[in-house]
Amino acid sequence: MAPSPRPGDGLRPGSHAESKKPLRFLCSCHSRLGTTKDENGVYVGTGRGNRAPTRVGIVGAGEPRPGGDWECYFRGSLGKVLLLLLACLLLLSACGAAAPATNVPTEVPTATPTIAPTAPATGAQPPSAAASAEQPITVVPLAGSDAGPVAGPSAEYSGLAWYGDWLILLPQYPGRFQGGSDGALLALARADVLGFLDGTSTAPLEARPVPFSAPGVAADVAGFEGYEAIAFDGDRAYLTIEAAPPGGEMRAYLLMGDMASDLSGLSLDPESRVTIPMPVQSGNKSYESLLLAGDQVLALYEANGLALSPEPAAEAFHLDLAPAGSLPFPQVEYRITDATALDAEGHFWAINYFFPGEPELKPAVDPLAQEYGQGPTHAQYEYVERLIELEYTPSGIHLVDRPPIQLALIAEDARNWEGIARLDGRGFLLVTDKFPETILAFVPGP
Repeated sequence: MAPSPRPGDGLRPGSHAESKKPLRFLCSCHSRLGTTKDENGVYVGTGRGNRAPTRVGIVGAGEPRPGGDWECYFRGSLGKVLLLLLACLLLLSACGAAAPATNVPTEVPTATPTIAPTAPATGAQPPSAAASAEQPITVVPLAGSDAGPVAGPSAEYSGLAWYGDWLILLPQYPGRFQGGSDGALLALARADVLGFLDGTSTAPLEARPVPFSAPGVAADVAGFEGYEAIAFDGDRAYLTIEAAPPGGEMRAYLLMGDMASDLSGLSLDPESRVTIPMPVQSGNKSYESLLLAGDQVLALYEANGLALSPEPAAEAFHLDLAPAGSLPFPQVEYRITDATALDAEGHFWAINYFFPGEPELKPAVDPLAQEYGQGPTHAQYEYVERLIELEYTPSGIHLVDRPPIQLALIAEDARNWEGIARLDGRGFLLVTDKFPETILAFVPGP
């Protein structure tokens, strides 16, 4: 006789044949399994009324012997729970085997694209408001003097330079003042200038005459048109002369002299006079600025725009006035009418001026205005009054990348600024010639 099946004989893991046999679940509460099958082929109890303990059987495909017990008994509530869990596991296994695996696409996070900042378009950018700002001037009044027209238009100043603590004003024609054999220059004390600007004094400044001697110079220079520039190297003074011989070409000269330390006189050496080469020929244009650079004196021509001077240059001389060649100078439109001394970095400032009565100096395009913009009055009027910064190097002179200092213009007329000097890190002192009148003024620095 075949042995009765053991619990779980219908579920043998690893047996492929057994795994495919149908499984049936049976609950029997009142009878034992008998030999009778119902319509589903499940063995059911005999119904003889003998109450048996609750029994649950797992019936496989194998046939039990009639009246035998092919059962796995689970008693009580715990058995029921375990049976339900087992049924669920079998059901899930069957579903997993029947349904083919479906590949669910995994969502890959999409990286947020990085947008690079757009570079500004190449070309000219609008000038900033700061670059095109204008500076008002502070007028420093000059007192009248018995020595001559110190504060009048006939003074016609053409240059400024510091000699120690004295600001020297160079008249284009010193002979208009009393003092020496050939007239006089004028000197203002630094303390007086600062006192006025600081408000400790409101009185006009008293100028001191400096006797001037230049034996025979004005008579010996054909077409003499006065002195245009001055610079000091200690007690040694250097001056330029402009000349326009009748029917001839414009000429320029450089000569030197000595200043007495007590301001008792400035004496020029007529024998020291040398000719400065003229880069171009244009009426009433010459060398109006001098720089001391190491062991050289540099003379700056006043017209360096593209139309008149395609290759501008500064003429160099040794301190004894022996020629020392030339240095490249930047293309600057309008006039350069005077320059400050060099600072420790080799920088200096120059007056850049335009009067509409000189159409030959008006460019088609003003590069500095194009780059840095125009202040409100410069946009309104045709004339130009500004200060530009330059740099000296042994290989040449260059514009410094800094906005010009534009002066607030007046409606009446252009002011022909002819002299400039630094003032103690505060800014600049400027002086006009006779147009529209004699004006000594202070302008704050950058």
